[in-house]
Amino acid sequence: MDVSEPGVAVAPSTGRAPRPLPARRPGPDVVRALAMAGVITMNYHGYLVIKGGRQEGGWLYDLFDPWTGPLSTRFAATFVLTAGVSITLLTRSSIGDPARTVDVRWRLVRRGLLLYGFGIVFDFVWPGTILVYYGAMFVVGAALFTLRSRWVLLVGAAAALAAWGIRWWQYEQELDGADTSWLSSPGERSPRGLVIDVFVNGTHPLLPWLAFLCAGIVLGRLLDAAWWRPAAAATGFTLFVAASIAAASATGDRGLLLLSAHPFDRGLAYTASALGTALLAFAAISALADRFADTAAVDALRRAGQTSLTIYIAHVLVFNLLVDWLDVVQPGGIATSLAFAAVGWTATTAAAIAYHRRFGRGPAERLYRRLTA
Repeated sequence: MDVSEPGVAVAPSTGRAPRPLPARRPGPDVVRALAMAGVITMNYHGYLVIKGGRQEGGWLYDLFDPWTGPLSTRFAATFVLTAGVSITLLTRSSIGDPARTVDVRWRLVRRGLLLYGFGIVFDFVWPGTILVYYGAMFVVGAALFTLRSRWVLLVGAAAALAAWGIRWWQYEQELDGADTSWLSSPGERSPRGLVIDVFVNGTHPLLPWLAFLCAGIVLGRLLDAAWWRPAAAATGFTLFVAASIAAASATGDRGLLLLSAHPFDRGLAYTASALGTALLAFAAISALADRFADTAAVDALRRAGQTSLTIYIAHVLVFNLLVDWLDVVQPGGIATSLAFAAVGWTATTAAAIAYHRRFGRGPAERLYRRLTA
């Protein structure tokens, strides 16, 4: 899941000396690592709720509600925004070189198709996995990275508008008594269902999630400008406030739907709000990563960000092992979910960091790149 700017090659480590990090920006890796922590927290809580855990009981339950809470999908949206930044960092050296551009484009396509195919299989283990959609976004990103920024932003805006329009159309059809089950329930893992889920009906569909990727691609082009961070923070704040005001002003059933900030209503207010918080998070966390780049904490988070695919797969295996197979963790309240997520993230991340210090790329990242070189 790390599509990043290439770094300086390093020699294999010897003895006990840790392998040095490549020369690359710390910000995207640290953002990716912290976003993964949030993804794991929301995933563990959501899946424990599905298995019978409590979902109600106070403000903490509302905050971490994985479907309608204020944190729902925001960590994943930040992750996708960072993927867009990474696509730019990976591909920028190819701009102006037609042969290299073609090579990089097809590399992104291969990576996207591999993630998509693996995600389809992984979905049997972890239903709703983001890997399917992440892979599809890489394929689209391969077509976008040579476009001018205004066209990339237009694609992102079109994705957000299309998602909102489809949801509105579906609502009006249902009011008229029309059957829209072909869209909402197209058939699990059928060819039509796979296509509709990737674009419209899945957990992280391209409509509207391409908006986050496109914003990240453009953001990545601005990282060398001195003003990018205040501009990103101001844009993020404006989007979040405007979306919050719009959602709060909604009245009536139609208005509540069209101005909904709930993730699975796919509304403009949701997309703007999630993009706003993603921009704010990226600006703030990258500032801290740059400021404390030489500290042990940032070094550890950078390594965690570079092994995010390994950590993602590992967190699923840990959940299945402790909840489904060994029955060690029982579905309970929010305290159980948060404690389990903290322990699970710490253990998998610590192992990934130790592996990265000794061997470089994580095992999943190494195989992923070898298969798509």
